[in-house]
Parts: sequence; structure tokens; C-alpha cells
Amino acid sequence: MDAALLLNVEGIKKTILHGGTGELPSFLTGSRVTFHFRTTKCDEERTLIDDSKQAGRPMHVVLGNMFKLEVWETLLASMRIGEVAEFWCDTIHTGLYPILSRSLRQLAEGKDPTGWHVHTCGLANMFAYHTLGYEDLDELQKEPQPLIFVIELLQVEAPSEYQRETWNLTNEERMQAVPILHGEGNRLFKLGRFEEASAKYQEAIICLRKLQTKEKPWEVQWLKLEKMINTLVLNYCQCLLKKGEYYEVLEHTSDVLRHHPGIAKAYYVRARAHAEVWNAAEAQADLEKVVELEPAMRGAVRRELRLLEQRMAEKQEEERLRCRSMLSQGAPAPAPEQTAPQP
Repeated sequence: MDAALLLNVEGIKKTILHGGTGELPSFLTGSRVTFHFRTTKCDEERTLIDDSKQAGRPMHVVLGNMFKLEVWETLLASMRIGEVAEFWCDTIHTGLYPILSRSLRQLAEGKDPTGWHVHTCGLANMFAYHTLGYEDLDELQKEPQPLIFVIELLQVEAPSEYQRETWNLTNEERMQAVPILHGEGNRLFKLGRFEEASAKYQEAIICLRKLQTKEKPWEVQWLKLEKMINTLVLNYCQCLLKKGEYYEVLEHTSDVLRHHPGIAKAYYVRARAHAEVWNAAEAQADLEKVVELEPAMRGAVRRELRLLEQRMAEKQEEERLRCRSMLSQGAPAPAPEQTAPQP
């Protein structure tokens, strides 16, 4: 098919390259979707960024599992088994792709995708935060652009069709499991085991989101579950802060605040992420909002503001020293002494 199909989602166009079979699968929350993908730029050369077939393994996504590039769930939900389709996605959907791509590349290389960030201080830290370890991904992160995803849908497994412990629980058992997972996540966090803690928080969030689908949005029980989810999402973001995943923290906290602008902790966590990527004005604005919503947090906010001011002063000083060093290293060698020409 040559015609582009619109998915009733702003900034997405779909072209079917090879038709699939059967009806559209049931893309339930918790379903595991297996697919191959190829990502290219939108330039004339269709510059290749990633190809799962070249990497030698298909991609797996569990729907509703806080996947880093949520637009892929929208794309997959429009496909049949065996279908191959091309999706043009505007910049509003592709901002986090470099972070996802870095994780996938490191997995393919047998590396720990959470170990890319090395904590340093001052100016060196600024450069560490803004590099993903791959030149083409650094370029995409610096200047987001529309991308083309060619996806081949291989398999869709319902939650009950693959091994995932929480999906074998009844609704009552899920509700009972949430505080246990929450508590275990807190324990692991205190031990500094942030990857394991984040997995526990995610598991609890999945349980609650499954329960939430049974409730009418914005009614009492739905809101009760939503409050629990937000608490766990912010705990999950605390783990991401520890792992240096600052841009993902900004994404999740901003999403929480879009729907619930009165959560002081969300502003506080987002402020810390802004500070880590040198967004001083945004960090200060979020911290001021924290005090407005929770005056009792004034002391903690003062500490964060002092730390932010100190870090920005250190950054400016190190930039000044770095510029001086670059100028001195780049200066030409002194010329032999000559007598000035006479007028």
C-alpha cells in the first residue's frame, strides 16, 4: 500500500508495506508484544540508526510497563500479526529514542545498560550527562528530529500466556501484593540496590494499573488507585535519579504533574533532575512550587537551592578555567623579538 494512514494521533503517519493476517490482536495491558524494528532518519539517504535484525534479536515490550518510548505501544496496537508497516513519527514522539537506543545497543553488546553513567563532578559531569556514548545518539539527543520506524509484528501474548507472576494473581491478591512490593522496593532502595528496587516499584505499578482498568476514571476508587500509582512512580523516579537517568525522570514527573499539578514531591523530584542537567531556572521554579504547596518542606528546599547555587557557581568557575586553558593551549608560540617598524 502506498497510501499513508493516519492513526488519529498527532504527528504519526502509517504506511503498510506488507499486510498481516487475521483480526487485530487484543492488546491488553500486560500483553507481551514481540517484533522486529528498523529506525532511520527522514533524510534522503534514510540513514540507518538501529535494526533489530542486524542485532540478531527481536524486541519485546510489555504493554503498560512504563516503556521508555510509549509511542511504540500506539504503533503496535494498529498492527496485525505478520504485518510490516512504516511509521513516520514527528519530534514530539521521538525525544526519548536516543535513551532507548543506547540501552538496546548496550544489551546487544553484552553490557549493563544501567551502568553507562559515571559520576564525576563539575564541568566534567556536565559533559557526562549529555553523552550517551554513541556519536549519532548524542546528535539526536541534542537536536531531536522526526524518525521513521519500520516494524514487523511477530507475536502478541496475553498476560496469561507467558510467565509473569503478578498476572496469575486475582484482583484481591494483586491489591495485597502492592504494599509488599512497595515495602520490598523501599528496603532495596535503602540498601543501594536501585535496579532491583525499581523493578519492585514497576511490578506494583503494573498491579495497580491492572486494577484501575476495572474502575471508572476519576471516581473515588480510581482516584485512590491513582494516588498509590503516583507515589510508586515517584519512588521509581528516585531510583532513576540514582542511576543517572535524569531525562526519563523529567518525562515521568512531568506526566504526573500534567494530570495532578498539586503533588509537591513530583516538583521536588523533577527539580533535582533539572539541577543534574544544569536547568537551573527550571529547578528553581519547581523548588519554589514545592514551598508554595508544602511550606513544611521549606528547610529541604533551602538546602537544595544552596546546593544548586553552589553547583552552578562551580560550573561557571570551571567553565572560566577551561576556557582560559583552551586559550592558553591554542595560543601560537611567541614570535622572535623584532624591532617595531618606524613610522
